[in-house]
Amino acid sequence: MANEIRERFRERKYSYKNKRKKIKENNEEIKAKNDNSPIKIVLFSPFLILGIIVFVHEFGHFIFAKKAGIYVYEFSIGMGPQIFKWHRKNDETVYAIRLFPIGGFVQMAGEEVEVDEKIPKEKRMQSKTWLQRFMTVIAGIMFNFILALVLLFVIGLVSGSPTNKSYVGDVEVGSKAYEAGLTSGSVINKIDGKKVNNYDRLMLEFQVRVGQTIDFEVTTADGETKNISITPEKIDSDKTTSYKYGFSLKTTTEHGFIAAIKYAFRKTFSLIEQMFFIICYLFTGKLSLKSLSGPIGIFTVVGQTAKTGFINLVYLLALISINVGFINFLPLPAFDGGRILFLIIEKIKGSPVNTKIENIIHSIGFVLLMLLMVVISYNDIINLLKR
Repeated sequence: MANEIRERFRERKYSYKNKRKKIKENNEEIKAKNDNSPIKIVLFSPFLILGIIVFVHEFGHFIFAKKAGIYVYEFSIGMGPQIFKWHRKNDETVYAIRLFPIGGFVQMAGEEVEVDEKIPKEKRMQSKTWLQRFMTVIAGIMFNFILALVLLFVIGLVSGSPTNKSYVGDVEVGSKAYEAGLTSGSVINKIDGKKVNNYDRLMLEFQVRVGQTIDFEVTTADGETKNISITPEKIDSDKTTSYKYGFSLKTTTEHGFIAAIKYAFRKTFSLIEQMFFIICYLFTGKLSLKSLSGPIGIFTVVGQTAKTGFINLVYLLALISINVGFINFLPLPAFDGGRILFLIIEKIKGSPVNTKIENIIHSIGFVLLMLLMVVISYNDIINLLKR
């Protein structure tokens, strides 16, 4: 009896050890899976995307400033206090990463409100030729557009190049579009009398007419041109209201090296055109500030896009790069476009604008820009809480 009890005890002890071993192995396997989890990639993606765009933009300014012989105090990614800095031997520039990933800057001699007398005159921005200063200022915008071109070319090469021709895909039976007589394969020529010649413009026109009845001019697959009106179906959920027209849009796709080049240029110009209309619609009131996204909104979108695949993430990188380039081209204080405007004024009048006055205007513009960012970020947080 005693031997039997001891034997059972040994069996239970052995079984217990095996169970502990299996649990440990399972935990290690789960840990290994978590270490390779796409969640980490998703969380890291927003920082990577914004970091690449800011780096490319500021590198454009930096490389042209150095080439022109302008003294560069600092090349920085991010805003706020420095969390990392590096200084190369025999190089005056401090390379830094700052706490808040909402931008970056290249600080050059001659852009201060008060002139730094320690810097030799020939190394200040104002001492350079008009063309050198112009190229230094516009280089960031150029680099953003070049980045977008390269990324869109890669997308076209890897996954095919969508053409500008968009047509109606599936039409949901019983939907408002179905009832209005819209058929699959139809090409949309006009929206409310406005000609739409590409997919991006078409999507923008839908965005500014959310919830409204839209008049379409379409050419059916049989070649018949007709006018139809579609009133969207309103769908209320717990936190949001959406509208459904009941049809999808599709585009044809081309393949090959040449097709990818054409796609890269066509898509870049199409997205620039879209940005132009967005700005116009903001000023005319067709779009509200609530439709804009700041860093928080961008972080959210990037995180969501990262879950859908690498190609979509690359496309988003190209899209944001174009947006950053276009916005910086606007002739407003604190933007590159504002500095370009002052250079154009200088060229017209034959003498430079007073440096102190220009720098003060840009400083005021920067403060207003930060206030706008606060408003947009507030809207981003509200939209985030509604989800």
